[in-house]
Amino acid sequence: MNDEHKALQALLSRYSVGPKHLAEPGPNQAELSLMVEAALRAPDHAELLPFRFKIVRGEARVRMAELFVAAGRAAGKDEAGAAIDAERALRAPVTVAVLARIDLSHPLVPAHEQWACVGGALTNFLNAAHLLGYGGKMLSGAKVRDAAIMAAFCGPGETLLGWIALGTPLRRATGPSRKGGVALALSEWP
Repeated sequence: MNDEHKALQALLSRYSVGPKHLAEPGPNQAELSLMVEAALRAPDHAELLPFRFKIVRGEARVRMAELFVAAGRAAGKDEAGAAIDAERALRAPVTVAVLARIDLSHPLVPAHEQWACVGGALTNFLNAAHLLGYGGKMLSGAKVRDAAIMAAFCGPGETLLGWIALGTPLRRATGPSRKGGVALALSEWP
């Protein structure tokens, strides 16, 4: 098998791995930098850089868990629900916040092209994690709209999209097949 086929096979073997299926070790600083380098290769018209990543590891995970608990309580969760939120925040060895900064008034690059760049960056990041031997999954939900969580993670003009949970997969397996797969995702025009 030639190198191109090996690279394609590696990409085709990637699937999302949720935090409860991840263990230590998580990626180190050099590996996280490689993941961000891959993200920077996403198409980016006019070099806007409409995305940013924030690493959450070590003691910062405890602070994030506290924010998740407070958000759960503000949403009406009881102690058991708040404890589940804390446990979820602490589950992955490394968590990376994904932030977008879309310039709606850019004269050359419409917002939809900037969002496409953000999606490409996220895909490249997750693909690089996989190629380095880590599992990961993008997580979001109601917490991305919580004012205290947004204030903790976002800079001016940024939107919190969610978090990437990263770590070593507890088991290697093939990902689930998508019902309909290629036939649903690819068609001829008109």
